[in-house]
Amino acid sequence: MVASVLSSTQYCAAEANNPDSTSSQGRTIINDSPPSDSNADQSVNDNAVVVVGRRVTDASLAIGFNQNHNTSAITQKALLSAPAGISGLKMLESLPGFNVQSNDALGLYEFGNSVSVRAFNFQQIGFVVDGIPLGRSDQFGGSPIFRYVDNENTARVVASTGTGDVSAPSYASLGPIVEYTTTNPAKKSGATVSETLGSDNLRRSFVKLESGEYDGLSAYASFSKINSDLWRGAGTIDRKHAEGKVRFQSDSGHDLTFKVVYNDFYDHDVPSVTYAQYLGQANDPFGRSGRDFGYLGEVPNLPVTVPNIKYSNPNYNQYYQQAINQRHDVLYGLSDQFDVTSNIKNVTTLYYEDKEGYGVSPEAYATSLKNYTAEKNIIQGLYAPQGLQYGLSTISGDRWGGRTAFVWNAGAHQVEAGAWLERDEYHRTQARYNLEGGNPAGEPLLNQPVHLQRDYQSTRDTLQLNLKDTWSLLADRLKLDFGVKSLNLDYDIHGFRNPNDYINQRQPTLSASWVNHFLPQIGAVYNLTPHTQAFGSWSKTLALPRSADDVFSQSGPTVPTPEAETAQNFELGYRINQSTYNLSLASYFTQFDHRIQPYASPVPGSTTTETWYQNIGTTNAYGLEFTGRWKPELLNNRVVLSSNLSYNVARLKDNLPTLTIADNRMPDSPTWIAQLAATYEVNPWAVVNVSTRYLGKRYTNLTNSETVPSFSVVNAYVDLGYDSFKIGALSHIKLRFNVDNLFDKRYLGTIYTTVNTPATFLPGPARTLQATLTARF
Repeated sequence: MVASVLSSTQYCAAEANNPDSTSSQGRTIINDSPPSDSNADQSVNDNAVVVVGRRVTDASLAIGFNQNHNTSAITQKALLSAPAGISGLKMLESLPGFNVQSNDALGLYEFGNSVSVRAFNFQQIGFVVDGIPLGRSDQFGGSPIFRYVDNENTARVVASTGTGDVSAPSYASLGPIVEYTTTNPAKKSGATVSETLGSDNLRRSFVKLESGEYDGLSAYASFSKINSDLWRGAGTIDRKHAEGKVRFQSDSGHDLTFKVVYNDFYDHDVPSVTYAQYLGQANDPFGRSGRDFGYLGEVPNLPVTVPNIKYSNPNYNQYYQQAINQRHDVLYGLSDQFDVTSNIKNVTTLYYEDKEGYGVSPEAYATSLKNYTAEKNIIQGLYAPQGLQYGLSTISGDRWGGRTAFVWNAGAHQVEAGAWLERDEYHRTQARYNLEGGNPAGEPLLNQPVHLQRDYQSTRDTLQLNLKDTWSLLADRLKLDFGVKSLNLDYDIHGFRNPNDYINQRQPTLSASWVNHFLPQIGAVYNLTPHTQAFGSWSKTLALPRSADDVFSQSGPTVPTPEAETAQNFELGYRINQSTYNLSLASYFTQFDHRIQPYASPVPGSTTTETWYQNIGTTNAYGLEFTGRWKPELLNNRVVLSSNLSYNVARLKDNLPTLTIADNRMPDSPTWIAQLAATYEVNPWAVVNVSTRYLGKRYTNLTNSETVPSFSVVNAYVDLGYDSFKIGALSHIKLRFNVDNLFDKRYLGTIYTTVNTPATFLPGPARTLQATLTARF
């Protein structure tokens, strides 16, 4: 069985949608309605607790049975009970160890999402879709997972909190890997439609057409559209998303798949707030406070701060039309898996991504005047500022690559050898322009640049080679993994990286390479009994410096190149998978070295202090992660209880040159995260679920001088209808009601952490309601 080279930790992508592969033998099934052609979950172990069509996942996947590292998963049955349109990052919040925060209930606002796990944040997690790596997760120029999946088309999400497989393609991961596997086309033709209405004028439409299978050829196409007001402040969110997949299974054994994803996204920003603003103690000129603190829907009438410049008051930057994001992304993927010989398999994936977009942010008159004055005698064609300036940043880029792997089954050994190659080219510009009359609501005058800030190209080249041997011993009760990978990362940037490059009339080319040809990984799984396992793993990892474009564009050309961030990850754990309950308990220790942080230091060769990205030392994390599910004999076996509990201590180990931070806690890293959920099947066509999530106290900066209190949020849903219910040509009719933050808890969620100053936050979303009607033809 090909265990790691495909798109999920368990090799079940190819059969994820084949109902013939799903057997009920030895499993306890609460809902006995048959799985649909397109949404069936595969059973990889007997005696698994399964709640079909509910937010409880197949046990063997949920606890990572047979994996040598701590792995958990969510299957499509669970995702279809989540709020419609939930983002790829938001999906992770139900998994153990993940601290997921978002600005809104669906996680739609990309700049409002944050994830931390153990010692790492989301920029140090690797994301993969159908075997295609997504590279960096930067919201502005990267490829966040939200743009590439719809939950109706996601067969499963498999997450490794500490150590992903050695073959996983990622230059960002320092251990954690999250793999998304999308559904394959159904064997029967048909159509699925759903309509969602919700709070804040949310409307989401989804349609999916299935061709059915003909002589090995099958396909589907789907389209979704989201429109919503922001839940706080003025502005909207608009998303158009399309996915298509064509699959051909030949008589010669080839399984060939072509996929395309299109995403068009437009939204308005929301402001982050300080504690003082949140508490109403900041003397806000517009009287804003609390979690509803947002941008203004109309241009205010403010006093002039510079004579004869009507819109010189810096508070005009609070008008919402000066805070915009727009992205357009297309991803193509082609994969083939086939038998080279009777005991050698090959899997090859090629991909291409095209992206473009822009962002708008305001700049106050005084700031623009200062920068205009510095550049006007150097750069031709600049115009004096008239009031508030229109800040326009554009991005574009192409990313292409491929990966291939051969898996050889040789008796007690399974040997895997693979390679991954990628090039990522990226172009960014940034400039400030006059608005008509200097008015925040005026038309942008893109023929009147006030000053220039950026115009550069950057390139990332990645080559990864990996080799792994899985050795089965003691009648297959013990499996040992010995793996190693070589990672070669080349980076260069050329052009105007910041205003100083324009002022000094330079376009430097900066280049760097980070190479390690020996990144080992060792793991073991021992079956104590047919239903219990002990597991453990150790790995060394290396990652491209996170936010590499910021690292190299915000500092002088003589600033030293930072070392690559590295980590060592250790895990030991135990699993039980019985017919009515399952659990997994993992202990871990992580040593995270060469952490990169923006920090003020003297520029080499001078006494001038400049803030630039540099390595600031080591962070150690240790803890426990527990997950479990139980189907007690209550109410005729109609109840399933599930829980996650994470204990994590992440401490900084080194001081900064001017700050004592050693032994402080890592910012935005709670000690305790807990979840408890209960699912009750009232009858075959009605299911109720209530879940609560607790997040412990978090520090907001490296000096630990500010904290965010703990909080709990309760969510619920009611699912009505079942697969065999029909009205004429319609079948699988379901009506679902979701409510997030049931008791309307007020709390601070996302933290924009700092070194030693008060942080800013995004308040957690208010109670959010949603109703979704789904039917198939």
